[in-house]
Amino acid sequence: MEKMDDLNRNLGFLLHDVARLMRKRFEQNARELGLTRSQCQVLAHLARNEGIQQGSLAELLEIEPITLTRIVDRLEEAGLVERLLYRGDRRVRLLRLTAAAHPLIDDIFAIGAVTRGEALDGVSEDDRDRLFDILSSMKTNLLGRLATAGQRRASHG
Repeated sequence: MEKMDDLNRNLGFLLHDVARLMRKRFEQNARELGLTRSQCQVLAHLARNEGIQQGSLAELLEIEPITLTRIVDRLEEAGLVERLLYRGDRRVRLLRLTAAAHPLIDDIFAIGAVTRGEALDGVSEDDRDRLFDILSSMKTNLLGRLATAGQRRASHG
């Protein structure tokens, strides 16, 4: 059997498994916060994008707008997020963290750092740097191919 056909050596499967296990471990580490991983993800993105439109945040997170609406509903009920009306269009909602959310942001980022540390335990600093560089190159390659394919489709449509 050729190496690429071996599921244990398949890059896509391995990346997916590592990402899934990191998400699962983050949830375990964050359990004491009383928030789901998805809620933590929304709060972390809001910390970096205060005042973002709800639809834009859904795109950024690559989730359906209705899914984000449900998450934001729960965060709003918990007093962690507020929806603001946009002056130019009443249908548009801007999202902002409340003062109560700010202490949690440090905890969320700290738990993320602990989870990454657990995943990289025993991996040398040089290997970590190489891994990051390789994954960054892969991301750049794929984004370029996706953009090129999108442009071709648009020009043929």
